[in-house]
Amino acid sequence: MGVYARYVLPHMLDCACGLAQVEAERARLVPLAHGRVLEVGIGTGRNLRHYDARRVNEIVGLDPATAMQPRAKSRLAGLGLDVSLLPVAAERIPAAANSFDTVVVTYSLCSIAEPLVALAEMRRVLKPDGTLLFCEHGLAREPHIARWQARLTPTWRRLAGGCHLDRDVPHLLAGAGFSLDWLDAGYIAGPKPLTHHYRGQAHGHG
Repeated sequence: MGVYARYVLPHMLDCACGLAQVEAERARLVPLAHGRVLEVGIGTGRNLRHYDARRVNEIVGLDPATAMQPRAKSRLAGLGLDVSLLPVAAERIPAAANSFDTVVVTYSLCSIAEPLVALAEMRRVLKPDGTLLFCEHGLAREPHIARWQARLTPTWRRLAGGCHLDRDVPHLLAGAGFSLDWLDAGYIAGPKPLTHHYRGQAHGHG
């Protein structure tokens, strides 16, 4: 692992993921989690303070980027949450089928190497009445913005840890067998190719 990936990238991503409007998106979504929770791409633990400790029994956080774990552990202090951190990728979730009430994924589908495989794994580990909560940036609806996203993504991926600007989140969810319960889509402040957001809830059984 190079100096950039080990020291610079975690700090850069943590700052970007802590912008005020991004935090506002987290604050709207994460408190909906309940029961036994799997968080995919827990990173530096930006979501931790938004969980409702009265509704959550346990959180299992997955992220292969071990350089981000120290920040996540520091953010756990005083929150009253039972959290375990696993340094594994989402394409192979080390859990039994039907074992989580909620799966949370925020700002991670953009950088997962095989998002359809990862989403299929999330669906597998959800209980039949479980829910997937997601908040992601991705493909814009306007064709001219989408074209800019496609042009920028090859360079952006190299700078931002594999992040894609142009992933079609609803299409990926449907391809992995999820059905949407609700979806909010639109822009937050900033350059449009970087700021088209999806926030919603889906289920994978029935």
